[in-house]
Formats: sequence, C-alpha cells, structure tokens
Amino acid sequence: MSRFHRTPALALSFATFLTQLDVTAVVVAMPSIGADLGFGIAGFAWVMDAYSLAFTGLLLASGALADRYGRRRALLLGNVGFALASLACAFAWDGPSLWLARALQGAAAAFVITGSISLIAGLYADAGHRARAFAVTGIVSGVAMALGPTLGGAVASAFGWRWIFLANLPFCLLAGWMLPRLVAETRPDAGRPLDPTGILLLTLALSLAVEALLQGSSTTLTRPTTLLGSTVIGLLFVLQQRRRAQPILDPALLARPAMIASATLLVTLSVGYWSVLVYLPLFLQADFGFSVDMSGLVLLAATLPMLVLPPVGGRLVSHWGSRRPFTLALLIVAAGDLVLAGAATHVSSAIAFGLALTGMACIGIGAALAHSQLSGAVVALASPAQAGMASALTIVMRQGGFAVGIAALGATVESDRALAGFAQTFALAACVAAIGAIVAWSLLPKPVPQPAA
Repeated sequence: MSRFHRTPALALSFATFLTQLDVTAVVVAMPSIGADLGFGIAGFAWVMDAYSLAFTGLLLASGALADRYGRRRALLLGNVGFALASLACAFAWDGPSLWLARALQGAAAAFVITGSISLIAGLYADAGHRARAFAVTGIVSGVAMALGPTLGGAVASAFGWRWIFLANLPFCLLAGWMLPRLVAETRPDAGRPLDPTGILLLTLALSLAVEALLQGSSTTLTRPTTLLGSTVIGLLFVLQQRRRAQPILDPALLARPAMIASATLLVTLSVGYWSVLVYLPLFLQADFGFSVDMSGLVLLAATLPMLVLPPVGGRLVSHWGSRRPFTLALLIVAAGDLVLAGAATHVSSAIAFGLALTGMACIGIGAALAHSQLSGAVVALASPAQAGMASALTIVMRQGGFAVGIAALGATVESDRALAGFAQTFALAACVAAIGAIVAWSLLPKPVPQPAA
C-alpha cells in the first residue's frame, strides 16, 4: 500500500477551519453586536441564518462549478471571497449590512468546503487514504464549530466584536499562500451540470420557513401565508428534481427508511445541540450576568465533549450498529435540553448554575457521540454512484436544520430575553431531540446477530 501523505489533508483542513469557526464564533458576542447595530432576537437569528442559508444554497452550485473550472481554483476564490466578506462584516453599520455580509461569507464558505471535499476525492485515489483524509477534515471542522463560541468570546472581550471578523484576514492570506504550494489542482473528466432553478427553489423554501418562524406570534395572515409559500416551493423543488436526468439532490435517495431516519437525525441533532448553542450565551448573560469572555468559558461544558468523544461514538457504532448508539445520543441531548429548561426556571441561584452546567455537558456528550458518525451513516447507505450526493445531503440537512432550528427556537424567546422564554426554547429543543430518538429506534435497522464460530 502506498504511503499516506498528510500535508494536502492538513492544508485543506486549515482552509476549512475558519469557515466552520465563523459559524459559531459570533454567538457569544451577539448581545454586544445587537446593542451596537440596533436589533434584537430576530436579528440575532438572521446573523446566523444568513450565513447558513447562503452556504446551503451555494453548496449545491459550487460543487458543479468546481468540477467545471478547477477545484483548487474554486477553493482559492472562495478563500478570497471569505476574506472580503469578513472585512465587510467588521465594518457593518446596521443589521441589514451585517446580514448581507454574513450571507456573502456563507456563499464563499460553500466554495471553500466543496473545493476541499472535491480535492480530497481527487488527490487520494486509495479508499483508505481518502477516508483518513476526510476524517482529518471532519475532526478539524467539529473542533472549529465547537471552539467557536469560546474563541469568539475571548476575542470580543479583549478587542471588541468586530475583531472576530478582522482576525480572519491574516489566516485567509496564509491559506491563499499555502494552498497553491502544497495542493495540486484536480479536475474530473466531465463536469456536472448546473441547476440554478433547483438551487433557487431550495434556498427560497428554506428562507421563507425561517422568516415565517421569526414572525413569532403574528396575528395577521402573514405568517401562515409565508409558511404555505415555503411548503409549496419545497414541493416544487422535489418535483423539479424528480424530472431532471442529473438532479442535485435526488428524492429517490430518501426512499429507504434508514436513510429517512439518518436525514431526520441530522436535522434533530442540529436543533437539539447546534441551534441551542446559539442561545446559550444569551441565557448565561441574562440569567447569571456573565461577561462575554466568561460566557465563552462556561460554554466549554457543551463544546469540550466534541473534542474527545467522537472516537467513542465510532466504537459504539462499530460494536452495536447505528440504532442503539444514535437513539442513546439523541436521548442524552433531549435530557440535557430538559435540564437547561429547568435551569431557566431557577433565577440566579446556585441550583440554576449547577443545572445549566449539567445540561450543557449532556447535550455536548450526546452530540459528540452522534455528530461525526451520522455523516458516515448517510454515505454508507447510498450506492457508490450516489456517494457524492449523499455527502451533499448530509450538509444540506445539517445546515438547513441549523437555520430553521435557530428561527424556531428564537421565536420562543421573548423580546426582553426573559427566563420564561429560555425555558420554552430549551423545552422545544428537547422535544425535537426526543423525536429524533424515536425515529432512530423505529426506522434504523436492528443489528444482524453474528453467527457463532
């Protein structure tokens, strides 16, 4: 067997690190950002969702463009775009200007991520080496998203929230210098066709769903009309994909119950853990009066498990199959969210803080046991010809669930960030995670007993 070359995988992991770090790095500084730019809970949600929605929509186009014009070129252009969008975020003067800049960040990040994934697939012909390279980038991405709140809090506390974005620039410059020297260009024999109609339909359906949820307790017809529009456009996307010879997301991919379960788990875990992570700093600052940097440190209770426990999740899946470990993981997340809801009912007390730490540790443990394994489960269920599409499906479901989850949970938080609102937020997240556990137990296959030797 040929020797595994780590350098390209590490270089590509470095390029993707910032794009994933910026998904969560701003959450601790959100109250400061809102106070400076003049927006509240709905604005907080759009700071996150503008990034996620643009990333999800452009992810499907960027892969085809990378195949057509060069994968390293797409990654480098995405890196330049990410640096410029970060600069725009740092100099935003109001909510809409920041949301637009965050959307540009997400669009650029899509080119960085798909370029990286495609380069790994092209550079590592051996299946074992390719799996090791993807494992390296997967670990780095999980570490980036998990450490984002703590690192973002430290930077915002020391220098101000704008430096969360300005700090990206030297690293983007380093990536732009390093990648052409360490990573060779690859291009497939035949590029995939673009599907601008499908991309537009999917992005619009998700955006309308987010907007409808953020309209809160509107008594007008606006909210149900927006939800109806999202549903209709989503159905049009499914029909349009069924009629295409080369769909960007083939609905037939979800024909098997196990695939439906895995896709559902991606969404429910995003809501039960990642979306909750967005609102935890607001809760910690409102309930306990923590500073920005202290909130980031306390959040380590929820994020540190993501650094150490994924290998344990892999061993559990190898030993038991996916049904029991995924069910257990979602139940732990649901229990943690319920404990957080209990913490929100004890105003500024030692009991509340103990409950908060326990709840954060639980959601971190549950998410760590399932997060990295779910992507592998989805790809394993697909045929070799659909492996790339299955990989894209995992990102779309995870990011789509993250975006809609932020909006749904944000709709339960009252405008004055009262603790009762946070209790409802965490309780809703617990219900979603519990649904994921039920789906995992009901639809994932039982492990096949091994015959006795």
